[in-house]
This record gives sequence, structure tokens and C-alpha cells, in this order.
Amino acid sequence: MKGLLVLEDGAVYRAEAIGRPGTSFGEIVFNTAMSGYQEILTDPSYAGQIVVMTAAHVGNYGVRDEEAESSKVHVAGFVARDFPALWSGSGGERSLAEYLDENGILGLHGLDTRSLVRRIRSLGAMRAGLSTEIDDPEELRRRVLESPPMVGSDLALSVSPSERRLARGGKGRKKFRVAAVDYGMKRHIVRLLQEGSCRVEIFPATASAEEILDSRPDGIFLSNGPGDPAALPGPIRTIERLCRTAKPIFGICLGHQLLGLALGAKTFKLKFGHRGANHPVKDLQRGHVAITSQNHGFAVDASALPGDVEATHVNLNDGTLEGFRHRTLPILAAQFHPEAAPGPHDANVLFHGFLEAMGRARS
Repeated sequence: MKGLLVLEDGAVYRAEAIGRPGTSFGEIVFNTAMSGYQEILTDPSYAGQIVVMTAAHVGNYGVRDEEAESSKVHVAGFVARDFPALWSGSGGERSLAEYLDENGILGLHGLDTRSLVRRIRSLGAMRAGLSTEIDDPEELRRRVLESPPMVGSDLALSVSPSERRLARGGKGRKKFRVAAVDYGMKRHIVRLLQEGSCRVEIFPATASAEEILDSRPDGIFLSNGPGDPAALPGPIRTIERLCRTAKPIFGICLGHQLLGLALGAKTFKLKFGHRGANHPVKDLQRGHVAITSQNHGFAVDASALPGDVEATHVNLNDGTLEGFRHRTLPILAAQFHPEAAPGPHDANVLFHGFLEAMGRARS
């Protein structure tokens, strides 16, 4: 099966196809992780994006259901240098090709991904389309240019649950009640909160501050998610009200960006984003450096932080803000993914900080 990839700027790549035949569009981005492809595919933060893996061989250890970070694949398309036909892995249940087909996703391989990634790094993330149905590059590009851009997209509303629910799982006595606002939350985040003796109640992105506070939470968690944070005025207003309660609040990724906006800062779009499992981040308070998992295309402008908010983490690759905290309120946020799914566990300590803040608020 042959496939065609066309970028917004007119670049054309022809390739072999796996997964479900068809046509799809999205912002094309790249991820530098060497493994963890199933967690990447099922991360709701990738909704609306075509993901290019820089690793040469992707799919070589198969797929198993327990490694999914949500109930389905969210990427708009998947691209790699090679998707091996043969795979072998401990506990693997099926091939990547079967998994993509089951989830209605088209994958392309056999193209020069090094050239493709260099193009994205040089020109920035842009719209793209991939297809097994359209063979004319000009026709596919025309449709790419008609597709919506990432700036201004409120994709978090499309991946968020429609109703509140109590998260299942977890063992032992639950010491804290956490209200988790789900903008596209990964499953491992819930697991880590539960391991910290938290009863986790999940709320949709559209939940009001009153609904969230009616659950009598000890702390409020704001999750990761896709799209442009500035395109979510409703959730931003809700977070503004939650901040005035003085309850402990912890936000990661999109939650970090929304918290920044709610506190008076600004966000901006990165040229090609941070996506991978090897990004060095410095803790400005402790002086430690952690290797982190990242997936974001927008960032909070450090120069626009209000006076009552201080930076806590910085990205050592490009100097962008990776974390902040309020100077007087129990509010902290991280741009990276401390739950490490996939990725290193260096930054899991941030969850302990949230637990400690809830403990202090109770005493």
C-alpha cells in the first residue's frame, strides 16, 4: 500500500503505508523518544497532530493494552523511517500495524525522516496531510491549506470527558481527595496520584469552579491536553476562581499553561515544540537537573510572569520556562511530564510536592 505526505509549504514525500487506508490532516511534529510509541499514540495531547518519530525502527516490540495512556489512539497520523513487519516483545499482544488499523489511523514509513525532521526544525511545525487515496500532491496540498491551524484550536474540549466520574483503582486508605480536571489526561497520572493515597475524582474541561469545589477536594489537579491554551477562555476563568480559594493546585503541560494565563501571564507558540523523553530541565531552587518527558507546542512567557509568581524550572536546551509557583499560595506547575509515560522518572518528586501541599493545608 502506497501513501503520500504533503506539507503546507509544498514538500512532498512518497512512502509505504500501514494501518487504516484513508486521508487525514494535522500539524506535523516530531518526537525524539527511542521507545514508548504506544504511550505517544494514546496520549490525548497529540490530538490533531501527525507525529514523526526520529527513532529509525518503531514498532519492534509490539503493542499491549496495559501500556495505553487512554482508551484510543489520538494522533492524526504516524510516520517513521521503518515500521518492522516482524516484532518481538515481552507481553506483546499484536503488531503496531494491527493496532493502527483497529484505531482507524494511517501510518507511513520508508521515507527520509531525517530530511523531514530537519525541515520541521528549520521551518517550524506546520499543517500537513497524508493519504492513500489522493495521489496528486497539489490536490492534497490544497486540502492541507483548508485544514485548521493549531493556533486558536480548542482541541482539549474534544478529548475531555463529558461527565465527572470517580477514578477506579488504587489500594489502601485514601488520605486526600483530589479533583482532577481532565483536558486530555494520561492514565499514569491518575495511577501516581492514587499511589500517593489520593481519591481522584475526574472532571470535564467545562466543569465550573462550583462543581469542582462541591466535591470538597483537598487539592486540584490540572492535566495535560492538546491545542492552544489561549483558545480556552472558559477553563481559564474557572481556574482564576479556583486560585482564589487558596486550595493546593498542581498543573502540568496544558494545565501549566492555563494556570499561567489564569494568573496573568501570557503564552506563545514554540517554533517546533518539545516532544521526546530526553529534555534536560533545571530546578532553579535545588540546582538539580532532571531529564524529562515532554510534549507541548506552546509555552508560558517567563518575562510575563506577574510579581507574585516565580519561575522554578527552566529548559536547558532553549531557556524556556518549564515550571513556576506562586509566592504565597499553594500553586505549582510544570510544563514537562513528571509522570514519565513514556520517559525517565527523574521529576516524579513534583507529585510529592503536591501531596505535601495538601498535607500542610489540612494541618
